[in-house]
Amino acid sequence: MVDSRYADGHGAGGRDEGVVFPLVEGRRSSTATGRAVFADAARAADAGLAEEIAAERAWRKRYLVHVRRLLETCAGSGDCALAAAEAGLASLHRRFDLGRDGSTVTLAEAHAIARTRGLRTIEVRGEGTGEDRFGVRYRGELLRDDLLHRQLDRWIDAGTVEPSFADAIRLVMANPDWLDLSDHRVVLLGAGAEMSPLPSLCRWGAHILPVDLPRPEIWRHVLGAVRQGRGRARIPVPAALPADIDGDTLVRAAGADLVTDLPEVTAWLDDAAGADGPLTLANYVYADGAAHVRVAMAVDAVAAHLGRRRDDLSLAVLATPTDVFAVDEDAVAMAQQRFAGPGAARGVQRVTRGISGGRLFAPNYPSLVTSAEGLRFGIADCLVTQQGPNYALAKALQRWRATVARHQGRLVSINVAPPTRTRSVLKNRALAAAYAGAHRFGVEVFDPATSSALMAALLVHDLRNPSAAGNPRAPLAHPLQLLSQGAGHGGLWRIPFAPRSVLGFAVALGMVRRRT
Repeated sequence: MVDSRYADGHGAGGRDEGVVFPLVEGRRSSTATGRAVFADAARAADAGLAEEIAAERAWRKRYLVHVRRLLETCAGSGDCALAAAEAGLASLHRRFDLGRDGSTVTLAEAHAIARTRGLRTIEVRGEGTGEDRFGVRYRGELLRDDLLHRQLDRWIDAGTVEPSFADAIRLVMANPDWLDLSDHRVVLLGAGAEMSPLPSLCRWGAHILPVDLPRPEIWRHVLGAVRQGRGRARIPVPAALPADIDGDTLVRAAGADLVTDLPEVTAWLDDAAGADGPLTLANYVYADGAAHVRVAMAVDAVAAHLGRRRDDLSLAVLATPTDVFAVDEDAVAMAQQRFAGPGAARGVQRVTRGISGGRLFAPNYPSLVTSAEGLRFGIADCLVTQQGPNYALAKALQRWRATVARHQGRLVSINVAPPTRTRSVLKNRALAAAYAGAHRFGVEVFDPATSSALMAALLVHDLRNPSAAGNPRAPLAHPLQLLSQGAGHGGLWRIPFAPRSVLGFAVALGMVRRRT
């Protein structure tokens, strides 16, 4: 969703165009910015923790510790969780700007900046048929009805998904009329992503406003999905193009880069989204390194802009399984039972744990956090070192926005997606190997088509079910429960060992498996 030409690498960025990191001692440093933002978020909940984060010199190595500690602090009080989310968002928007032609403006002012080009709309209608009941392809088989119910049971028994995940899918199955999304308009940012629900939403008749990079291979996929479905799409193209362009020209011309074209995209959405019914802004963008934060900030600027103009806006985003979460006691109990249970390698694991000083084969939940509300949470620390602090910041931004938006009365769909074999993961050799060996530790890794369909069904559930956790009218005892409900974490929350304590073994086993 952002061109790699604009990535900031590990610290300084070479361009000042589009959404940019702030200058820190003359450099656009993602490291200094991320540390400062997390410190600001922590300051709203624990001043001591904030000072420790601000003073951390080895941020790129030690961010894992601080991000976990911030989550533990937030788990201790719903008020702290909300205050930290609000402070984190405010810090990000205070720091990031939009650069154009040598000058900068705040992201709140970006929609009013002089635009280098205009965008207009070409509408494309689907030519396919609808879908009258939900099904998902899994390991080469189409699962529907009893087959899908049985698979959901197996996932629950294995600890692959939370029971609330299965409950939501079953509700969609029991209410096939929910799949008729002809009354819904969805802005899909990152429409061509592997985890995007685009194919499902098109089959279910939704009115799509897709946004993605202006690359023919992306738009060939997007337009193909639209035409095979029964919905319709409003496609952004340069205003200078004639009205009667052919299909090949549309594929070559469609799209926009959110990072550099933010003013053009917001202006186009103001016009193209219209006012005829509720609008969902759905975020599926991804980029590598610091570019991920830049595009995530661009998305959040769009959300803030539309939120100022529309009371009918809802938000949707996928939460990553490789983050840190406050989870319910039920998940903790299964993990602890497995840790204490028999196993063929139990002796080896004990010895290895002792030799490593408890670093390897460590228990998933050594202790629990009791909140001011009387809840007991386990901290599922699934952060992966290889993904880096920029990834953690981008995902924190999305969680903070979801938390604040729900508190403000907006419907929010944010669900933890399962580990998935996407191209962005598999291009990292260590992560690809870890995914290949993950099954040896009770973690299931899904194919993109399976994950995309399941998460699309959860989106439908959240839009249709008034009791969904993301509905502001549904009671939540603590804001962090927004992410503990409906999670399809692949088993990471319920395995006996802390994920990072066995990651190296999963990588080694995966490398052997991939070579044979």
